[in-house]
Amino acid sequence: MAESEYVLTQEGKEKLEEELHYLENEKRAEVGERIRVAREFGDISENSEYDDAKNEQAQMEARIAEINYILSEATVVSTPKRSSKVNIGAKVTVDWGGKERVFNIVGSAESNIAENKISNESPVGAALIGHKKGDTVTATGPTGREISMVILKIEH
Repeated sequence: MAESEYVLTQEGKEKLEEELHYLENEKRAEVGERIRVAREFGDISENSEYDDAKNEQAQMEARIAEINYILSEATVVSTPKRSSKVNIGAKVTVDWGGKERVFNIVGSAESNIAENKISNESPVGAALIGHKKGDTVTATGPTGREISMVILKIEH
């Protein structure tokens, strides 16, 4: 059996389902109304409001299709309640060059560096997977620079 390309935590799956529900039930109606109003302005060949609304509609429909695909293909992983090792769903505190950094290890479909959610496929995420508290872990960053960090704490 081939392994799914997408890995999601239960929380990530729920967030995608919420986004899908919003897009299908609220956003579609809003964009449809914008298109209807823009058509009333007359000639649609030079109507920027109409063009903007149609572009937004295309982007929204593409996102709906993407979320549906991810949800249909994803493997939802359950985070072990008791584990001494880093795995998907873990919150990991590391000493990174004298500074404490906290990462949530998630699947690539739900990674978001602004929320400190890093993919298990990223250089740092992949390096941390399977290690224990106290381990020194080295990863190679996108620029080729070696990154060394010590795992201080693992929460599940």
